[in-house]
Amino acid sequence: MLPAIANIAAALGMGFLGQWEGLFINTLFPLFASLALAMNILGWFSHRQWHRTVLGILGPILVLLSLYPWFQYGWSTYATYTGLGLMVAVSIWDMVSPASKRCDDETCAV
Repeated sequence: MLPAIANIAAALGMGFLGQWEGLFINTLFPLFASLALAMNILGWFSHRQWHRTVLGILGPILVLLSLYPWFQYGWSTYATYTGLGLMVAVSIWDMVSPASKRCDDETCAV
């Protein structure tokens, strides 16, 4: 699937980005996945919705695991795309139905 996306991007005039592919995959991709993981964990303290938190952290965890410890396995690509799909799905869910705090400050245990 990634070569198809690369061909479409090259046809749109973004072929010059190919020289930075290593930087994008090895540095920026894990950095943004870590940022998404941290923000979803911090979101728990504001909203206290466990189902949003679990789905929100599952995607970045899958991406990070597929990039590092699971990289040598053939199925790690499927884990990467599953993690990316979860991240996109949770992002769309957050835009369509924004999270709201489910308890008061007095009733939320820290």
